[in-house]
Order: sequence, then C-alpha cells, then structure tokens
Amino acid sequence: MLRPHPEVLRRLLEEYEAAAVDEPAGATGEPGPRTRDLAYTLCVSTGTRDVRRALEAARRQLADALDPAPVPGGRTPAGVAD
Repeated sequence: MLRPHPEVLRRLLEEYEAAAVDEPAGATGEPGPRTRDLAYTLCVSTGTRDVRRALEAARRQLADALDPAPVPGGRTPAGVAD
C-alpha cells in the first residue's frame, strides 16, 4: 500500500480535527461537507473505511515516521543525523 508523505498526512489530520470542531453540523447532526471530504481523504490515505480507524492509522503512521526503523547491521538510515 502506498503511504502519504508524513507532512501531507499531518496537515490532513490537523485540517480534519479543525473542521470537526469548527464546521457546523447539518440539521440531523451529520458532519459538514468539508469534514466529510477530509474524512474520506483520510480513509483513502490510510487504507481504511471508517474515520475512527483512519485517525488511529494516521497517528500511528506519524509516530512511526518520527521513529525510523533500525537498519540491519546497525547503520544509521540514510538522511538521519546523529
């Protein structure tokens, strides 16, 4: 599965969280159009079908991006400074 760049994912997550708080809900309590669009994009970006799972996956992917996996042989991954 393709993964979005961490910065793109971070921005998407921030936009979703802001829209979920700031955007008025519809008459029946459903999220507004911007929130729905961002939820859909989060789901597509994380390979999920539910926004709660998409949020969890996005946060997990961002945490993994901050903590790069060790390289076999104990070398530092390319682009990672001490």
